[in-house]
Amino acid sequence: MATDTLERPDTAMSNEENQVLVTLTVGDQLCGIPVLAVRDILGEQVITRIPLAPSEIAGSLNLRGRIVTAIDLRRRLRLPPAAPGQARMSVVAEQGGELYALLVDQVSEVLSLDASLFERNPPTLEKSWAEFSTGIFRLDGRLLVVLDVSRLLALSAEE
Repeated sequence: MATDTLERPDTAMSNEENQVLVTLTVGDQLCGIPVLAVRDILGEQVITRIPLAPSEIAGSLNLRGRIVTAIDLRRRLRLPPAAPGQARMSVVAEQGGELYALLVDQVSEVLSLDASLFERNPPTLEKSWAEFSTGIFRLDGRLLVVLDVSRLLALSAEE
């Protein structure tokens, strides 16, 4: 169970000309989360199921002695479940003093993108994605959906 702490580049500090994002994949979709929202990136973890939890809650994991709620982004975004045995990674974020692990298929790299290229969600973006997205970047024929961590973690309002 290796844990890799994400290095935060100095350019991530409140530079209005660039958006610095941790890129990740959920299903086949490229996504980004603001680097300043990310506390840790974890490889495959042992997740303990929580009885009676909503289906989006995969369970909990132990991160250096702290209990972290694991949220399955595939379920949160209404995608089909991951293939059995598929390794998943966790992007750890903090909200309200609590830690949450967002289960994703893969974490790629940290990108610094020109803020002027940021676009609002297109009307064709699936509703289940649009409700958790702040907007998009178009990258070499691929769409990068920028996810809103606080919306992803707002579970109690829906259940």
